[in-house]
Amino acid sequence: MTEQTPVESESARYLWLIVLVLGLIGLTIVLMTAPAGELLGESAEAVRGALHGTAAGLFMVTATVGLFQGYRLFAGQARSIAELQVGSVVNATLAFLTILLGNWVYIPYRVSGGPRSYFLEHAPEAHKVFFEFKEFAALFTLPFAVAASFILVDYGAAALRRRDLSTLVSVLLALVFFYFLVAFGLGAAVTKLKSV
Repeated sequence: MTEQTPVESESARYLWLIVLVLGLIGLTIVLMTAPAGELLGESAEAVRGALHGTAAGLFMVTATVGLFQGYRLFAGQARSIAELQVGSVVNATLAFLTILLGNWVYIPYRVSGGPRSYFLEHAPEAHKVFFEFKEFAALFTLPFAVAASFILVDYGAAALRRRDLSTLVSVLLALVFFYFLVAFGLGAAVTKLKSV
């Protein structure tokens, strides 16, 4: 007879409420204390960059938490399906927002005289690696995050009990983290080389 870890059956509704409250508290603190002019800078594209950077920063947190949850799931130590479901949905949502806002930032990158022109003229290899590769690597995060979220929401507690599903979700969450890390690192590097 094998001993299984009990699965907590908490309601995801309370976790969503906690996420919402913490998000509102964080937004309020930022709006009340942040020196907007200093944070945004003087670029015409400052708001685009700030929104993309904020989404990417939040995605960094959720992708890291997702990696840890994936490890716990793989090791058979995950106890709360609601925690996994809420985390994976937030992770997938932030993947979508980061990509959407990243594409919005990419528009001024491509304009004549923008960073793309500069890199193609002075360092075409940097353009290929730092932006073209980064752009496509970042796109992998969305389907992996959505697939992990779908499995956790659709299968519920069965995703914790079934070894094939828990392993698949663990691998998907690890891939989300890996591709995010590649895209985030290259994105940070390109802004240091030549920002929009």
